[in-house]
Amino acid sequence: MATSEFDIIVYGATGYTGRLVAEHFVREYAGREDAPKWALAGRNKAKLEDVRTLIGAPDDTPLVVADADSREAMEAMAKRAKVVISTVGPYQLYGDELVAACARTGTDYADLCGEPAWMAEKIAQHHDTAKETGARICFSSGFDSIPFDLGVMMAQEAAKERFGQPASRIRGRVRAMQGTFSGGTAASLGATMKAAAKNPKVFGVLRDPFALTPGFEGPDQPSGMVPQNEKDLGKWAAPFVMAPINTKNVHRTNFLLGHPYGEDFRYDEMVLTSPGEAGKAAANAALEMMKNPFGSKPPKPGEGPTEDERENGFYDIVFVAEGPGDASLHYAVKGRYDPGYGSTSRMLAETGIALLSCKAEGGVGTPGAFLSKALVERLRDHAELTFEVEPTGT
Repeated sequence: MATSEFDIIVYGATGYTGRLVAEHFVREYAGREDAPKWALAGRNKAKLEDVRTLIGAPDDTPLVVADADSREAMEAMAKRAKVVISTVGPYQLYGDELVAACARTGTDYADLCGEPAWMAEKIAQHHDTAKETGARICFSSGFDSIPFDLGVMMAQEAAKERFGQPASRIRGRVRAMQGTFSGGTAASLGATMKAAAKNPKVFGVLRDPFALTPGFEGPDQPSGMVPQNEKDLGKWAAPFVMAPINTKNVHRTNFLLGHPYGEDFRYDEMVLTSPGEAGKAAANAALEMMKNPFGSKPPKPGEGPTEDERENGFYDIVFVAEGPGDASLHYAVKGRYDPGYGSTSRMLAETGIALLSCKAEGGVGTPGAFLSKALVERLRDHAELTFEVEPTGT
């Protein structure tokens, strides 16, 4: 792709999250020698012009008009870029043609997909083609699932240094979080439930922690769906709405890299509440909320929080890696900005930039499998995430 017209095309730039991705390029890279050559893309030229003005991008920032339903338009767009970033979801409704085009043309691709049934389908359809063309198709490049995918990877690196071997069990625990899930996440869940109603096999994919590792079935995994008292952390733990997609991506990273965590690796994710009876009650209430995680008025695609709400959001995740005997290691991933928008948009943008210098072979993969520590460093430097070992017990 050395002769591509653009380094990166941001497709879906007129949507709420797509605009935030474009803002990141303007804010972080405008005027820098290492700035990527990028373009805004979407279906409506007038709206693209409005976004270009709104985010303060130069007037000569290129615009690409393309319809997600058109095979020809998606292939033409893919051929113009080294990397296409897409925020046009739900991907099971609008993503087929673009992923196929990138796989065919050898164009790298990153998105925010948290739709495991669709992802499993795309792996079956395009993994071999992408390996042949060198295209790196990188799903789940936002809050689901980068902090978890890379958090487990870094925790395992620390475990190997401390214990001389990877941890056979890691618990991912969200200690604190302020912010909102995106309208795209809510729409994706709704589309997935509709698909499952038409095709019951979708439920099987959602339940299977190894749905994204075709040909490999690992050991039984902790469900993460039953509230439990985490005595070593001093709090109760409740089900986490993003766990069904994050855990699958963690296992796919392990699978694609040749099982550096071991073929017997076990992993689950939950949200910590508080100690004692109050924590138990909160955990049980969270279990009930899992039946309708977004409430009676879920956010809509294109809608989002105010700038102050994005700026004041944060998240704090601890990964408890279990070593030999009773030994354990705590590895923390923390992010500034709200997870669903402010941090997600930065993570997606930096995934796109990291792909520009990626040397991994093509295929349908994960941020961890393709980018590893290179993305960790980019997120530290440009997205205000921290990755670090903590003293055990904090």
